[in-house]
Amino acid sequence: MLPTLETERLRIRSLEPGDLEACHRLFMDIGWADSKRSEQEQRELRRQWLEWTIRNEEQLALLHQPPYGDRAVVLKDSGRFVGLVGLVPMLAPFGQLPSFGRVEGARFSPEVGLFWAISPSLQRKGYATEAARALVQYALGTLRLGRILAGTERANSASMAVMRHLGMRLEENPFPEPFWFQVIGLLEAAPVPRE
Repeated sequence: MLPTLETERLRIRSLEPGDLEACHRLFMDIGWADSKRSEQEQRELRRQWLEWTIRNEEQLALLHQPPYGDRAVVLKDSGRFVGLVGLVPMLAPFGQLPSFGRVEGARFSPEVGLFWAISPSLQRKGYATEAARALVQYALGTLRLGRILAGTERANSASMAVMRHLGMRLEENPFPEPFWFQVIGLLEAAPVPRE
């Protein structure tokens, strides 16, 4: 289980049932809501997601599996909800990227992804970079992952800026397909010398 992480201004902690309204508002504010559903239906979907997220963290820990999932990002001084950050499984045609080496048929392969979403009213304050950096340090240092990836659209300059601040190398998918596989940030752990 991922411990609570702290930075100068933030606390990155497990999600709790009391985070429902803040998570619902975040998803609505950043446009991750289904416009065909009512606000009440959206809130119910978010409640189900939150319950699953909490159970997922507990079950992964029992199975001694990586701590995939979202974490709440809150201000240390007030506890105010800022957004979400997490480690997520990424399954994509990474063989289409030049640094992965061309793979005939661009087969999909699994990687560990980094995710963040910050409430619009709190964006442009460095919170995404600060929270993501804490999670990257934990993932590369404690979990000893070899690399972490993050994905975004070509038009999302804010996410690409966070990737650059984290030291990620950005690569664009040189192919038009799949439409959602556009820009990938890649951060590799420093090589460990053999003894």
